[in-house]
Amino acid sequence: MAARLDGTVALVTGASSGIGAATALALVEEGASVALVARRTDRLEALQRQITEAGGRALTITADVTDEAQAREAVATAVNEFGRLDTVVNNAGLMLLGPIVDADTIEWQRMVNLNLLGLMYVAHASIPHLLKAADDSSRRVADLVNISSVAGRTVRKGSGAYNATKHAVGAFSEALRLEVTAKHLRVSLIEPGAVDTELRTHNRPEIQAGMTQRFGTMDLLQAEDIADAVSYIVTRPRHVAINEILVRPTEQDG
Repeated sequence: MAARLDGTVALVTGASSGIGAATALALVEEGASVALVARRTDRLEALQRQITEAGGRALTITADVTDEAQAREAVATAVNEFGRLDTVVNNAGLMLLGPIVDADTIEWQRMVNLNLLGLMYVAHASIPHLLKAADDSSRRVADLVNISSVAGRTVRKGSGAYNATKHAVGAFSEALRLEVTAKHLRVSLIEPGAVDTELRTHNRPEIQAGMTQRFGTMDLLQAEDIADAVSYIVTRPRHVAINEILVRPTEQDG
């Protein structure tokens, strides 16, 4: 039996590790060719080799999506190489926690630039190609999946700026969904809780210590759990749109 995404092309940002890498592998397993987008070329090339040695198709695209020109070029490169674009997973993100009072606002800028603007740049560049795929492909549907966070639904002390970026991702996703859903471009939002990835390691030592105290004994989500949610979304029949998925470790209460 043919895989459910045979003949389609996906682009995944933040594909050099964690959720992005796991999602790329999951989409390849479903039959998609995948453009791997991130800044760490060595990680992308290793993932590309893993995919191609297993018989899949993948392309390394080194890009910093916070730069609009690079984001547009990444999308164009994927389309030029593979000839189309059916699925985009906006996964690249940064979580820098800490109080608002006396905050280092450079951290705010970094999160806004990646979590929000980078996501918006990739979406904007991808939309014409996704609409075309929804109109003329055999599946007659396309998908844009934005990876947000439980922080986009709740607010916690010490997470103010991160909360702000992820709430904005939710608002942008819903506004875009309203614009394009009638054309069978499905816009979906995934909001993970605590996932065992390197995301937390970008924080200052005292912040990491607090996170360890909160989550240290918890059975965290794995990157593959979120990749599984992505696969579920993008393999639904044309008439089914999964607009939002909130997924947390069973033990996480907030």
